[in-house]
Amino acid sequence: MRVATDVGGTFTDLVYYSIEQSSGEVSVLGTAKVDTTPPDFEEGVMNSLEKARLNPADFEFFAHGTTVVINALTERKGVKTALLTTRGFRDVLEIARGNRPDLFNFNFRKPKPFVERYLRVEVEERVNYKGEIQKAVDTSSLADIVENFRNEGVEAIAVCLMHAYTNPENEIKVIEELRRLAPEMSVIASNEISREWREYERSNTTALSAYIHPIAKRYLEFLESKLAKAGYQGSPYIMQSNCGISTVDSAKRNPISMVESGPASGIYAAAHLGRIIDEKNLIVLDIGGTTAKCTLIEDGEIRITTDYYIEKNDKCPGYPIQTPVSEIVEIGNGGGSIAWVDEGRKLHVGPQSAGASPGPAAYGKGGTQVTTTDANLVLGRIDKNSFVGGEVEPDMKALEQAFQPLMKKLGMTIEELARGVIRIANFNMTNALRLVSTNKGYDPRDFSLIAFGGGGAMHAVALAEELKVPKVIVPVNSAVFSAWGMLLTDLRRDYVQTQPLLLDDKNVQLIKDRFQILQSEAQEEFKQDKMEVSGAPISFEHFADMRYSGQEHTVKIPFPITDAGDIDLGAANEAFHQAHEHNFTYRLGNDVQIVNFHLVAKVLVEKPDPARKKITGIKIEDTILHKRIVDYDAHGIHEATIYDGDRLEPGMQLSGPAVIQEPSTTLVVAPGHRVSLDDFGNYHVLISQTED
Repeated sequence: MRVATDVGGTFTDLVYYSIEQSSGEVSVLGTAKVDTTPPDFEEGVMNSLEKARLNPADFEFFAHGTTVVINALTERKGVKTALLTTRGFRDVLEIARGNRPDLFNFNFRKPKPFVERYLRVEVEERVNYKGEIQKAVDTSSLADIVENFRNEGVEAIAVCLMHAYTNPENEIKVIEELRRLAPEMSVIASNEISREWREYERSNTTALSAYIHPIAKRYLEFLESKLAKAGYQGSPYIMQSNCGISTVDSAKRNPISMVESGPASGIYAAAHLGRIIDEKNLIVLDIGGTTAKCTLIEDGEIRITTDYYIEKNDKCPGYPIQTPVSEIVEIGNGGGSIAWVDEGRKLHVGPQSAGASPGPAAYGKGGTQVTTTDANLVLGRIDKNSFVGGEVEPDMKALEQAFQPLMKKLGMTIEELARGVIRIANFNMTNALRLVSTNKGYDPRDFSLIAFGGGGAMHAVALAEELKVPKVIVPVNSAVFSAWGMLLTDLRRDYVQTQPLLLDDKNVQLIKDRFQILQSEAQEEFKQDKMEVSGAPISFEHFADMRYSGQEHTVKIPFPITDAGDIDLGAANEAFHQAHEHNFTYRLGNDVQIVNFHLVAKVLVEKPDPARKKITGIKIEDTILHKRIVDYDAHGIHEATIYDGDRLEPGMQLSGPAVIQEPSTTLVVAPGHRVSLDDFGNYHVLISQTED
């Protein structure tokens, strides 16, 4: 029995399957969805196991993804944190970067650091950019520093010394002494989190990791304890932001690696499914109850970056985090996003969310504000008779009361207001999709849109129309697709090391040596952490962040290196030129420089093929539930045919106006679009494009 759970802002999802030993095929597949239970998120996990009637004693493998890290950061629910740094660099977090996204706003203020200035303390030491120790660290002052931190109620200490990414010797001495003096405090060192240059980004990453370390560690320990008490014999694997899983001990040591834990598994699942159904160019859209996440997959490859920010928007430069993360754009728009009107009588949707409790007004749990889900219910897109899979009878009285204040402010009918809410939510999501496609030089017409999460199928067709995407794919079990992805994800760890070198013949041996050092380090860590599945070997992938000499930033490319360690300089050089030209439309004759060496170490996990959906030979007419009036906004109001998605079979085709309903998924198909099912039961919606 293999099980995965995904804790979202609104719901906690569970997917499980077992494998027939003789055939290797999936013999049992099941899902469950329950409310998320903040602040005790592990309770939601146990509730999902109970709902699915699973016994943890039967589990061979358990993977877990969570939003606890990103939520603690965005909601400022971490612990009181201090920062130790090199003398002269106390204000790195305050100075930050000169990036000002709102260029002509002279009232612009940089975002407030997570560590207050009075808790940022300097120590005497210095390492130069070559890694040479110019001044050994003086640890004699640490006892007084720790006593001061203790008096101030500090729970975590971040240590980030100059150039520790290239030589951490001084930093290691500091953290060893701090851990001896303050065993009750979390102590996080930059060399344990990031070995890339850029002092502000590295300092901020270390500070944020310390800020959430006690929260994440406590949460994971509670989860381990409850699973063990329920009979689980193993140790959980934790989903990382790099589209891989790792051991729970590794996640506790470096919790910032979980910052985008949940979305990453959905992206990995999309890429995996795309390879199976021969759809390798995908725009990925995951709409949950609280947020919408999107990314782009080209030729089946997921892009991983360490140039990642939280809370970045057109008015805020955000907070950088130097940890490997799949390139995603995330916005505060989901099924529970709240509609509101500003002082200028302008309607907005999100980023505030009603969450699971009280949830949308229609849930009848005390929600008093209009959400995207409520609007879809008003327009007939969600069936009142099968709301939340038929588990909840919608509270239409509470819904109508929630709409009244906004209707009065804007002078609209309930239907007009509901259309407005959906239009704005779709507009916000379309902008996010453009950020990962057209804004990066990709034509959406060359891609298919794969949509999942509880609200993915609800909005996907309208978004594809706007972007001129030719096809929408809604996968099987789309509402719990991210959790399914965790059962496919390999054990993975990324090793990134800054060491600028020109790409020329003189440096070939240095380049080989650097990759070999990282590879040896990976093998030792995998052995220590027992990162293995059924004795599978470790495989390696090599990347390099490269640039033209004189440039500031880099482009990541797969680096051509053989198993024997031989390097093809010509191929590496040309790969960089092509990638640079693709991203920026030009190439130069300058020398090329490697900045960061990036090694990906993996242990592959078993990935059974998805079960093919059985064909019984029923007619499509037998899958029709009923007909009802559905408001398709720009396409008008129509009598739509409502299909039972659980009974639809491969080879069947239908056309809009239609709605396909499953217990936790609703696919809204506007007039003119055609839907077919593949062998696995995934929906393929061909979008009938109209001229502007």
